[in-house]
Amino acid sequence: MTVYSYTKAQQNLATLLEQAYIDGEVQIKRQDGILFRVEPVKTSSPFDIEGINVNISADEIVECIREGREGRYYG
Repeated sequence: MTVYSYTKAQQNLATLLEQAYIDGEVQIKRQDGILFRVEPVKTSSPFDIEGINVNISADEIVECIREGREGRYYG
């Protein structure tokens, strides 16, 4: 883990943020010795979902979509 002095953190903010992204966190140490942690915020997307195994091939999925678009399931 990388520790920056307060002055170095001010002078190299872009580098500090990139290092935090790569390493997961960096620390900034004030002159009085107090440490602060900078870490990236974990964000999630509504599309970040676990997949399920339905045991069908990609071709079968495409065929189901085609049938649905053609209205075969809607009488």
